[in-house]
Amino acid sequence: YATGIICAHLLIVGIALVVAQVFPTIIFNRLKKEITLTDGKDVFEAWKNPTPPIYMQYFFFNVTNPEEFLAGGKPAVTQIGPYTYREYRMRENVTFIENGTKVFAKNPKSFVFLPEMSVGDPEVDLVRTVNIPAVSVMDAVKSSFWLSSLVSIWMNSIGVEMFMTRTVHEILWGFKDPLLTRLHPMKPEIEEYFGLMYKKNGTSEGEFVYYTGEADYRDYGKISTWNGQSKMSWWSSNESNMINGSDGSTFHPLISKNESLFIFTADLCRSIHLNFEKDVEVKGIPAYRFSPPPEVLASPEDNPANAGFCVPAGECLGAGVLKVSVCRKGAPVVVSFPHFYQADQKYIDAIEGMSPNKEDHETFLDLNPTTGFPIRACKRAQLNILMSRVYGFPQTKNLNETIFPVMFVNETVVIDEESAVKMKNLLLIVTVVSNCPLIIVGLGAIMLVILIILICRARQIKNEVKRIDFSEAFHSFATTAKEDTAYTQVSDKPEETLENHSSTNQQLKNGPYISMSPIDTEKCFD
Repeated sequence: YATGIICAHLLIVGIALVVAQVFPTIIFNRLKKEITLTDGKDVFEAWKNPTPPIYMQYFFFNVTNPEEFLAGGKPAVTQIGPYTYREYRMRENVTFIENGTKVFAKNPKSFVFLPEMSVGDPEVDLVRTVNIPAVSVMDAVKSSFWLSSLVSIWMNSIGVEMFMTRTVHEILWGFKDPLLTRLHPMKPEIEEYFGLMYKKNGTSEGEFVYYTGEADYRDYGKISTWNGQSKMSWWSSNESNMINGSDGSTFHPLISKNESLFIFTADLCRSIHLNFEKDVEVKGIPAYRFSPPPEVLASPEDNPANAGFCVPAGECLGAGVLKVSVCRKGAPVVVSFPHFYQADQKYIDAIEGMSPNKEDHETFLDLNPTTGFPIRACKRAQLNILMSRVYGFPQTKNLNETIFPVMFVNETVVIDEESAVKMKNLLLIVTVVSNCPLIIVGLGAIMLVILIILICRARQIKNEVKRIDFSEAFHSFATTAKEDTAYTQVSDKPEETLENHSSTNQQLKNGPYISMSPIDTEKCFD
């Protein structure tokens, strides 16, 4: 009876807890409160100083036929790289504001070269690529034929060409450009030095204000303002100018496969969204893979929301590319995914040497859905220059409009072993606590099986006792009957012999007989 009572209670309580979702609600509410940017918490310390190593790989496109391209031919490039740098991101000037619901911070990035993960020496290896300062100057004066002609003559006099050959280090971190050096006295705002990462080693992308998640867990890590602005002013629509999402390093817990995750990236001068792609596992940790769908860089014909990124309004490029001149000091810079992945085929066909593929060129995030922590991430982007015919510059007279690839970056991070162990332990606790009702139901089921076994065993024992009692009773009865009954020897003599016996004996003609002791009839009448 005690087992039955315990079994019934366990099953009733367990099923009730499963239906009511009590334990999952408790643990999820706990996660919402713990995963916030609050001083003293491990999450906050990891946010300020990320421990997983971040690697930045640079790949360059070396031009092999510049003369043929200038003559109107198809350009050919070969990929060189990677040149790998370790990236450090320690947030500085961290200050809580608005009662702890927001936090101010700067995020300077520092880079250290890793020769063991690179193909060569960036200070020695040479790359021939587009002369970006020269093309930028041409683009700036193209609206005036006379000005273009004068600038063209001047550029020819100082030996400026459409292509340049520089070391990888110079193209990345800067060199003193002869054209910019001559323009600097006339326009002091123009830097004498040029480099794709010039002044970006040890400097911040700006001042950010983030939501801590204290007021709403879904706002955890989202950007409130960038450089004091809650929206941008570069693009031609309010939707395009919105600053949505986080900086890509933090996401709210309890992520659903059905939601879109937004990231603001200063490199692209815009926010993009990522959708669920598939389930993955990294170092034994389950994760959801999110990646940008083709609609992110689709043409306005396919995605009307992207019309706001056409500046001036109506001047749009095709699918898979985005002109970002408005936030690159007017330079004709176009961004895309590496090798024009997800772009119009015409851009791929225009350059010999392009071979886009999902594995090497897709941007993705692998996030643990319970905590929202990034387990693995690959951010891949390509920088291109828009080259076209500019009246007044004879060297461009044979050019076809081309989006010319210069280089692409592959920024990667994978959770480190120490963090992975902590994550697994946390997920184990969450799993155990969330499944407590099922454990209780399981114990109840086990007790039910035990109860059934005990009942069956009890019935078996009871039946055995009954059989034993019956056997003893039968044996007792048989013994008593034997003692009260007199038997004579069974006779096998023939009939004729039996006829000689006393007439009081009864004949049995069908075989042998049993003769009981004769009874004196006279005594019956006494």
